[in-house]
Amino acid sequence: MFSKYKPTWMIEAIYQITPEQLEKQGIKAVLTDLDNTLIAWNNPDGTKELLSWIQTMKEARIPVIVVSNNKAERIHRVVEQLGLDYVARALKPTQKGFKEVEKKFSLPKESLVMVGDQIMTDIRGANGAGIRSILVKPVVETDAWNTKFNRRLEKIVMKQLKKKNPAMDWSKQL
Repeated sequence: MFSKYKPTWMIEAIYQITPEQLEKQGIKAVLTDLDNTLIAWNNPDGTKELLSWIQTMKEARIPVIVVSNNKAERIHRVVEQLGLDYVARALKPTQKGFKEVEKKFSLPKESLVMVGDQIMTDIRGANGAGIRSILVKPVVETDAWNTKFNRRLEKIVMKQLKKKNPAMDWSKQL
């Protein structure tokens, strides 16, 4: 039952993912959640570390596409300055946003990976769409009001996942 919430990998931060690691896994594009994955939910400007990581991905010709449940206006404000594409109102954990990426960017799901900080939406959604997933630690410890309920459920699910998968632990690389 809990296997649909199991991430393919667990990396401490999105910034630790390198083009070389992605290439080794046959990954050609990175889908990413916005809040608490790329940026702090309450700071839409990002960090120097984020800008450097995005530049590295661009130089390696690896598209980074934001797949978020947020409204387009909220996402656009952030990604415009970063030069990233996005899918708004993705309705994660449904497959809607993931299918939209496959169609809009002509990318097969085998070449994609989804990076997110929530197993209830990001990881569950990617798994349901047949896309590999990377769980990252939230950028900041606090959450928007609408995420707090999911965080409580996540603790229960993670406990069960780790019980069945003792090797499941945080890493610094894929």
